[in-house]
Parts: sequence; structure tokens; C-alpha cells
Amino acid sequence: MNIVVLMKLVPDLVEELNIDPSGTALDMSWLRLIINEFDDHASEEAILLKERGGGQVTAVAPEYEGVDEVLFTAAARGADRLIKITGDFVAANNHALARASAAVIKELQPDLVLTGVQANNDLDGPVGPALAECLGMPYVGYVSGVTVNDGKVTARKEYPGGLIAEMEVKLPVVLGIQAAEQPPRYVAVSKVRMVMKTATIEVRAAEALDPSGGPAVGRMFQPEAAAHAEMITGSPGEVADRLVSIFKEVGVL
Repeated sequence: MNIVVLMKLVPDLVEELNIDPSGTALDMSWLRLIINEFDDHASEEAILLKERGGGQVTAVAPEYEGVDEVLFTAAARGADRLIKITGDFVAANNHALARASAAVIKELQPDLVLTGVQANNDLDGPVGPALAECLGMPYVGYVSGVTVNDGKVTARKEYPGGLIAEMEVKLPVVLGIQAAEQPPRYVAVSKVRMVMKTATIEVRAAEALDPSGGPAVGRMFQPEAAAHAEMITGSPGEVADRLVSIFKEVGVL
């Protein structure tokens, strides 16, 4: 089976986020990028499917700073082929990313395409549904388990309230992975360094990125504090009196 997993890098939310002078985008000058958590699970699920039923896994990722290490990590986990799509993806929306990725993935003629169900920088919907539209394939999202049998895939899809549904779809198909069947395996840095000496990253140049269909950002800003907490001090009786007063003001008492 020919499996393709699409991964992208997203801002590390542990770092401080700043708005650039235009006021419509993040300042990427010093922003640290990491692999999207759900794409990491998609990569793990692809390797699990390969280990269970054989086949080839191709890891595809658009060009961002640090993407080479992400691809080599995928190879250290078990990916057979690595492809980097070059282009100015820093400011590209998911519509442009889906179109550029679809052009590369079509050449691979995959049976199954996996990608993360969402990302923390999705402003115009996740990549998966748009990618499926470009490829002319069905899409199932919020998947937490995959079984392939006789040209069909059974995807376990999560719904609110803890409900799980099983959906059977004919291959080829695009799946948005919410969680792999096991946590993404840890890969030691030493193993990644060893893979770097033997694995090769193929390069595909993206055509002019087409962002049409995405929203136009008019302004971005940091969250503004609307109110501050009141610290109540004094003796227990004074604190209790103040609490009762507040409850009466808001209509609780």
C-alpha cells in the first residue's frame, strides 16, 4: 500500500507571539516552529499501518525553517521516502498549501493520505478537506484508528460525548488524524543524526501559491484585558462580608 503523510510546522505556543508591523500577521523573525501535534500523530499512524500490512510511507512537508529535521525524524520512525516542497509558505494559507501539496501528491498516486485533523494556526479550515477536494478523494476527519482491508479503509471517528463511529470508505481516501493508535514514538537525536547520513530529501518546487478562497486578515492583536481580579483582604469576617456584598451586587443573593 502506498501511504502519504502530509506534515507542516506551526508556531510553538510556549514561545511569546508578537504581531509584525503590518498588524496582519505574526512576526516570524524569531518565532520557533515545531511539527503540528496532529501531524505527528498522522506520521505515527502511517508507520503503524506499514508495520501491520506492509507498503511504503512517503513523508511530505512544505518548506519551513527546521523542516529537514522533521522529515529525517519521520525517516527514523520508518518512513521510506522524504519530499520537501519548496516555496514561500511562511505567509501561505491552507488553501495555497493544499493546492501546492496536491500537485506533488498526485504524482505519487497514493492509496491513502494522512494528515493532522487541525493545527493551531488554521484560520481558513484544516488542510485535509481542501487537500481531498484538490485530489478528488473522499475525506474523513477526527479519526483515531485505521484498518485497511480488501481495498477499503475502516476509520474510527470520534464524536462529542465519547461516541465512536466506524466508517468504511473505498481507497484512495484522505484521513484527518486526531490521534494515532499509540502515542508518537520517541526517536533519539542520535538516531536522527544517523538517518541524516543515509536518507535523502527529494525537493519539489511549488508553483505560484494560490491563496484564493481563504480569508483576508484585516487586523491581528494581542488579547486585551477587560477586567482585573480583586484581591480581598482582612479578617475572615471582613472577607465574608465582602463576598456577601459581591454576591448581592451580581444578583446571586
